[in-house]
Amino acid sequence: MKIYAVDIKENENVDSLFLVREKTSSVTKTGNPYLKVRLGDRSGEIEGRIWSSAETFTEFFQRDDFVRIKGKAVFFQDRLQVNISHIGRVEDEGITLSDFFPTTEKDVAQMCDSLIQISQEVKNPHLRNLLNLFWNDQPFLDGFRKAPASKQIHHAYIGGLMEHTLSLAQLVKSNACHYEGLNTDLLMTGALLHDIGKVYELSYRRSFDYSDEGRLLGHILIGIEKLEEKIRQLIDFPKDLSVLLKHLLLSHHGQYIYGSPKKPMTLEAVMLHHLDDMDAKVSGLQDFLKTKVPSGSKWSAYHPQFEQFFYAPVLEDQSKPSDNIDETVLEIEK
Repeated sequence: MKIYAVDIKENENVDSLFLVREKTSSVTKTGNPYLKVRLGDRSGEIEGRIWSSAETFTEFFQRDDFVRIKGKAVFFQDRLQVNISHIGRVEDEGITLSDFFPTTEKDVAQMCDSLIQISQEVKNPHLRNLLNLFWNDQPFLDGFRKAPASKQIHHAYIGGLMEHTLSLAQLVKSNACHYEGLNTDLLMTGALLHDIGKVYELSYRRSFDYSDEGRLLGHILIGIEKLEEKIRQLIDFPKDLSVLLKHLLLSHHGQYIYGSPKKPMTLEAVMLHHLDDMDAKVSGLQDFLKTKVPSGSKWSAYHPQFEQFFYAPVLEDQSKPSDNIDETVLEIEK
């Protein structure tokens, strides 16, 4: 059974899986070599020390490996750590990612089914066939189901990209009917595909970071390349429709300073940008407020992206009757 770092107590025997986030060789004051490792999971981190046979154990694992450790938790220099008696690398096949990384609270399979269902509601056959090519691409879909939507700003957890995409598609469904003149099939396709490049931009096998491709190209350019690959498989895909769809991907960040190669120049592009921006900001702020409001305070910590504090009082549930109302009702009934 997985023991999480946050639950480890002093004098407890530890036998569990962790991710090696740091590995350092050192020497004691008496000249004996030892290994210091920083072990992590979704709950946090704990330090481990290998005092005996350090030179032998150092060959068994590397930084960013998943490992099984055995040892005992002790306090050392006022900090809890694990004195490790055994450590061994574990293959990825034996790992449950949700044990080590924050994960969406929503059902990934249900979200995937919902996205596919929404895709089937697209009436334009060219756009519907294009979407089907992505959903039938198993390696892409596997990555899309796992990828975070960002490294830390919003939906920064396993399954976050799918959650954000579905949320945006639902916003399009709710709001597009309010405005005349929108090509709703084009807008919905843009919403479903706007962040496909993030499947390849972000690395999420060992930690949330950027891949080499992501750092060098960025998810917008990668997304355009992946989109073009699929369009080439559809011989009769209209050129003008291809250009309009690519424009949605290129402009969805809205401004050059936010990484958009183009500003939104169509109704669909303007709407996609603003709905995408709203979903990212509101979701990111909700996650921030869950952990960044000090106990007993009505104000959050300083938010570096918004450059401000947020007022976040604990509000009473207005759907529940107050005690006074209950007493009044009881008195009337008497």
